[in-house]
Amino acid sequence: MKLYNYFRSSASFRVRIALQLKGLPYDYVPVHLVRAEHRQAAYAARLGDALVPALETDDGHTLGQSMAIIEYLDETHPAPALLPGGALERARVRALAQMVACEIHPLNNLRVLKYLVHEIKVGDDAKNAWYHHWVRSGLEAFERQLALLAQERESACQAPSQYCWGDTPTLADCCLVPQIFNAQRFHVNLDGLPRTLAAFDGCMALPAFQQAQPSACPDAEA
Repeated sequence: MKLYNYFRSSASFRVRIALQLKGLPYDYVPVHLVRAEHRQAAYAARLGDALVPALETDDGHTLGQSMAIIEYLDETHPAPALLPGGALERARVRALAQMVACEIHPLNNLRVLKYLVHEIKVGDDAKNAWYHHWVRSGLEAFERQLALLAQERESACQAPSQYCWGDTPTLADCCLVPQIFNAQRFHVNLDGLPRTLAAFDGCMALPAFQQAQPSACPDAEA
């Protein structure tokens, strides 16, 4: 397999985590977003949206969108599973993942921030205020959801989750960790998010998450 990705892309980071958790070898192909390499014809022709990440499978198919890629990997390489076995539990994990991937991240990715600056002409202070507001409010909602799930598990006499859900990392953790990395990079206030940060710290104690982080990528920049 080949993974076309950018080291700072949180969507790419999600897929790198999944590949590392499953122990799947792949060729790392850097696509530099800031230099607009994703818009060059050789890459753009691979996907309709010309974004990263893209996964080229062993049989030559190209897949886009991080969530779809991760679920493909989970279906084709089931162990270790990134989604629980039960339908309700899978829905819980997908909801957590989508709180990051569909609610927080789209408002704060590079395309949006560049549009705010270059097209709407907002200054750096306004851009940073936008970023901080949406990331912080999204993570506060995430924290509330983790608290509700903890209550649900307690009422069912289940042990507290070490990660976002259960005793092993899931799709939700694949999404949360890159978002926390970005929040830290942009100096978002993370106080008062104990369950969220506990899940993050639990994940970052694992080699798979350490090996997938941006600083470990071959195209990493200071």
